[in-house]
Amino acid sequence: MIRKATSDDIESIEDTYNEHFKHETEHGAFTVFKKGIYPTRKDAEKAVANGTLYVYEEKNDIAGSIILDNIQPPEYTKIIWEQTLANDEVMVIHLLMVRPSMAGKGIATSLLRYAMELAGNSACKALRLDTGMQNIPALSLYKKLGFHMVATASMNVGNAIEHSGHLFLEKLL
Repeated sequence: MIRKATSDDIESIEDTYNEHFKHETEHGAFTVFKKGIYPTRKDAEKAVANGTLYVYEEKNDIAGSIILDNIQPPEYTKIIWEQTLANDEVMVIHLLMVRPSMAGKGIATSLLRYAMELAGNSACKALRLDTGMQNIPALSLYKKLGFHMVATASMNVGNAIEHSGHLFLEKLL
């Protein structure tokens, strides 16, 4: 079940982030995320307060989460997107996270399909996101779900981690 996150979910969401960091330390990293920098508990708390954090819950456990809103990061203004759209016509995926121990169950796909549905119901004309070119599993999933790579540029991931060679993707709805 996917639902809007509440403050009661923060502990479990933070645990998901920590499981992610441990997994990448032990098995190699696909993301540029850094423990204590991004994503953090404060990022989850802010998103819950803003009503932009959604969770995938399975058997009363948080298996994944996604942050969605209409706020395009500053770097997005430098990208030549497929269509020029107003902010309220664009839904942005800021952070998609699946608990590594729950990977391979279609959770990320479900969260992305939910984002597409939410964007469509909000009269958005596009869904946008960014990811590092090293994040091969995510990039493969995004392409499979119809996202198109629009540009490669630098990105300040989470307003905290500078990353060059970042990919910007868009799915027109």
